Amino acid sequence: MPAVREQTAPRPPLGTGPPRRPTGPGPRRPSKSTGRGIWPYVLIAPAVLGTLYLLVYPLVRAVVISLQDFGLRQLILGGARFVGFKNYGTLLGDDRFWEVVRRTFLFMAINVVLIMVLSTLVALMVERLGRFGRTAVLSALVLTWAMPVIAATTVFQWLFHSEFGIVNAVLTDLGFESFHRYPWFAHGPAAFAIVVVLVVWQSVPFAAITLYSALTTVPTELYESARLDGASGPRIFRSITFPMVRPIFMLVFSLEVIWTFKAFVQIWVMTNGGPGDATTILPVYAVQTALSSQRYDLGSAASMVTVVLMSGVLVFYFRQMFRQEDELA
Repeated sequence: MPAVREQTAPRPPLGTGPPRRPTGPGPRRPSKSTGRGIWPYVLIAPAVLGTLYLLVYPLVRAVVISLQDFGLRQLILGGARFVGFKNYGTLLGDDRFWEVVRRTFLFMAINVVLIMVLSTLVALMVERLGRFGRTAVLSALVLTWAMPVIAATTVFQWLFHSEFGIVNAVLTDLGFESFHRYPWFAHGPAAFAIVVVLVVWQSVPFAAITLYSALTTVPTELYESARLDGASGPRIFRSITFPMVRPIFMLVFSLEVIWTFKAFVQIWVMTNGGPGDATTILPVYAVQTALSSQRYDLGSAASMVTVVLMSGVLVFYFRQMFRQEDELA
């Protein structure tokens, strides 16, 4: 039989063959990850722009005005000229300014100490209450915290009214005849004490609720072990409770320092800084200087001093926080 030769397909010549896909860069389809990366910034853009306009721009504007000769004439006609740090020199050379600074720190210290002590006691009390008592106390704290500042200040004005106030009526009925129609807001120490009570009453709910939330994170096993070892209540708080909640305690402490340092609405609505300067602190002094004396430059300088002092509190808090993180690490 003749041999059958196997036929094979002819090979293509060198340099030819099936077309290959191009390996170079070409048009790409838009990836979904690119759109996902842009959308978060688009969504937060309105909040960022609003913050810049409502917070950063007024701050920068106040800094510029504090470096200018800016009075009522410049406010209406413009043309304010820069005078450098002359306004700060005038401010720092005013004896009334330093008296206001001392009163501001005294006001802050009294308020912060009372707030932290009372809020800690309230938080410890709430932790030991039953379900019904805890709910009632927390509800009362939330309602107190939610009351508008103007409304609470007006209520305190009614309470201490010289003729129709409930406080004078109760004290008179108890036999203190000297409080009959007693003008609380006409005496400096009395007005100062009322403002302190108001600020403390408004600030304790937030601090107490925050500290109570921190207390709930402390393991109960530590308390049981300490009681088995015979530790007393103060020793347990000093050795277990406070070290566990110290970061939150320092945070609340810093926030209360800032909030009481810049307390303005309560004082302005209740006393306008009076009688005399008995309740005038730095924010009130800045507004008085700007509005009453038409010295917007000195008022802005006083505001900048207030911002610098409050920034010092923030620096202190962050240093403490970073130090605690280094100790834990």
